[in-house]
Amino acid sequence: MSKKYSPQTQLLHATRLAPQYLNTIQPPLYRASTIIFSDIAALEQRHWTDPYDYSYGTHGTPTTYTLADQIAQIEGGKYTLLAPSGLSAINLVNSCLLKQGDEVWIPDNIYGPNQEHLQYLSEHYNIHVGIYNPMAIDSFQPSAQCKLLWLEAAGSVSLEFPDLLAFIHKAKQANILTALDNTWGAGLAFNPFDLGDAHSAVDISVHALTKYPSGGGDILMGSITTTHRPLHLRLLKMHALQGIAVSGDDCAQIQRSLSSMRIRYQQQCQSALQLTNWLKTQTAFAQVLHPALPDSPGHQHWQQLCPTGLAAGLVSVIFKADYSLAQVKQFIEQLQLFKIGFSWGGPISLVMYYQIHKMRACEHAHLSDGILVRFCIGLEQTEDLIADIEQALTRIV
Repeated sequence: MSKKYSPQTQLLHATRLAPQYLNTIQPPLYRASTIIFSDIAALEQRHWTDPYDYSYGTHGTPTTYTLADQIAQIEGGKYTLLAPSGLSAINLVNSCLLKQGDEVWIPDNIYGPNQEHLQYLSEHYNIHVGIYNPMAIDSFQPSAQCKLLWLEAAGSVSLEFPDLLAFIHKAKQANILTALDNTWGAGLAFNPFDLGDAHSAVDISVHALTKYPSGGGDILMGSITTTHRPLHLRLLKMHALQGIAVSGDDCAQIQRSLSSMRIRYQQQCQSALQLTNWLKTQTAFAQVLHPALPDSPGHQHWQQLCPTGLAAGLVSVIFKADYSLAQVKQFIEQLQLFKIGFSWGGPISLVMYYQIHKMRACEHAHLSDGILVRFCIGLEQTEDLIADIEQALTRIV
């Protein structure tokens, strides 16, 4: 600027700026709602389908696009959208792909808030919701109106591992899109877009970045990843119309955690496996649930898709039926290291109880009667976690 402006104006339109680009270990953080165009041509030539549409903060910045690219790489996909939470990402898929009169199928062990959202769509928009037994492929009986099949591996809370290949093949034969909640696998246990042959890949992978990518129990975010550009553009359009956006600061925090994500996942996996071996020796439990256990529902399907032996740090137990709900609650409150709370993938171990038989609509003979308790393993020493559970068990009256 050659003209002499007042101090306030000069503060906003500085004549001297430090160089804006340099190489650092962590990428620069961009915070933006308004993005400044260099000229009219730049304004008029941009388009919402551009790989990097720098036009407004809700569309993206170098910070948000960088994280999206990193998640796409982890998931084995090509295109990723970011959302403010895992549930927000799930809801975007539902609202984008389903319309009045359509049908969607969900597993009986689906993440609860997803089912609640679909029930809302059913009540208000006449969308039929079918529920299938994740351990029985024949229970998935789509009609000609079915547009979407939701999958989870492992299933929420009770951790059954379904025959993903069978469900995907059946859906593809009927031209039904498949969406996998891949928060448990996190893109590390298996690749949802390459499950072993040319016809075994999901269409959409949804990931709660709140869990392992964040790793700190302090950031909410979700992602939607695909390999098909036309499908990505459908989702991108809805993403823009709904004004979905994420904070650059939150993205930067997750980016810092990605480099340790695999190490944390492996550590929590090892701790969970060590814990399951001990839990199996405890007489208070009728059943211990973890896909790596030979007697856990769907173990053979986990072995097929996860030959490296990786699994999320989640373990569920079902107390014997003669333990009352009050006693299970007492057990939980006696725990010292395990904190009562939802979510997982963070540094602190968590615990929660579920009355599983009140949550399910399908036959569940593979689950014992009794109250289920889910342990979400953190980064504590496994021996200390075992000792904590042991002392709490001795204090049940």
